[in-house]
Amino acid sequence: GFVMSSQESVLVEIHDPVMSITIQRREHPNAINYETHVNLSEAFDGFADDPGLSLATITGTGTRAFCVGTDLKERHERGNDLMPESGFAGLTRRFDLNKPVDALVNGDAIGGGLEIVLACDLAISVEHARFGLPEPRVGLAASGGLHRLSRYIPMKHAMEIALKGKLFDAQKALNYGLINKIVKQEDFKKETTNLLESLMECALLALIGTRQMLMHGKDISSLK
Repeated sequence: GFVMSSQESVLVEIHDPVMSITIQRREHPNAINYETHVNLSEAFDGFADDPGLSLATITGTGTRAFCVGTDLKERHERGNDLMPESGFAGLTRRFDLNKPVDALVNGDAIGGGLEIVLACDLAISVEHARFGLPEPRVGLAASGGLHRLSRYIPMKHAMEIALKGKLFDAQKALNYGLINKIVKQEDFKKETTNLLESLMECALLALIGTRQMLMHGKDISSLK
């Protein structure tokens, strides 16, 4: 394994065939500013382009937050939401990525943080993580996340999450179908390793092909 790049805000480590991406803004509960968007987008570009990599994970640093969304202080100073074409965290609009990405939810996944979880294929979460799309409470609409929310979970659940804007716990996220599994903080590393090992038992091309079929199947109106 080696560290591919450590921009200040994003740590990228490679342990073939896995790329591990960590948002490193602990003092801003891993909120994402423009520089971080760019660094994440570049990391996912590297993942997409490297035939030796079959799997990526994304997590946050520390135990408090996975990602609490946009860095509102910077947004206020800048006056707009600036992000790369590949979307929030360089991931949410990356529709041509055919390799699996796993969210390792080490803490709160709020706003754009929940959008990242929605854009990932699998997600495991610590017990204390909170989830939510609080944008309506600050006069915004969670543009990117809402499209996936209504496709991936039942509409009544999606409406409740989106219209209330309230935070909810990991158990509710599991009930809604937003995450795959809840683990204890002390088991998080071990469970992450187990997840990756079980995926790596599959042939890479089979993983990619299977994922493609699942994703494309969503867009087919009929099975006839």
